[in-house]
Amino acid sequence: MDPEIRELLERLYDRYDRPEFIECDPIAVPHRYTDPADREIAGFLAATIAWGNRKTIVRNGHRMMHCMDDAPADFVRHASERELATLDRFVHRTFNGGDLRDFVVALRRVDAAHGGLGAFFESRYEASGSLAETFAAFRRAFFAADHAPRCEKHLSSIERGAACKRLCMFLRWMVRRDARGVDFGLWRRIPASALFIPLDVHAAATGRLLGLFARRQNDWRAVEELTEALRRYDPADPVRFDFALFGAGMEGRL
Repeated sequence: MDPEIRELLERLYDRYDRPEFIECDPIAVPHRYTDPADREIAGFLAATIAWGNRKTIVRNGHRMMHCMDDAPADFVRHASERELATLDRFVHRTFNGGDLRDFVVALRRVDAAHGGLGAFFESRYEASGSLAETFAAFRRAFFAADHAPRCEKHLSSIERGAACKRLCMFLRWMVRRDARGVDFGLWRRIPASALFIPLDVHAAATGRLLGLFARRQNDWRAVEELTEALRRYDPADPVRFDFALFGAGMEGRL
């Protein structure tokens, strides 16, 4: 462990992991709600479209919630076929209304079968002790029933070596208990120590610049390498440095 790197990570953590960062980040979408079920659904869907321009992601995340009557959990559970059809007008880059409708129906099945997203992830993690295996099980369950094959590209496959950035980010939001008011800490049966870094181009660039990992591909092996390096600096909560790495990379300054 390098003391200078530790000091830098802590400084970056203090700079970026703060409530002022919420408004322009996709986590702003689930922050609209207080009900845990709404936060789960809004968080999962906001994370799903979290690629591209951040302002556009946040704007479209809020628009997606409006399409769901600003009551995402109730919409997932009870929307009629006519109401589901209204989702067709939504689009974010290559994620279109048909994809959103298939995702809502898949979320409905998970909710009915397992009692919610949190119940699924917590029970599968407790059974396997592996978040990687839990990600794989979730993807299988999510796409178990009829759906348009095109929507599968919007939920990365860890079994194919994907970095699963959006799932890792969603889990960070739901699991980390952040006294600063950023993450929610709703899922108490998964420890923060088990989380993996949401690896995007900004976090990856900062991590390589600091010598935390060397792998050139942004895949699951890179996620494992960077997360393991961060565990040396905080074994109990390695992904608290996510905003630090991302923010420094996005702004181009350490």
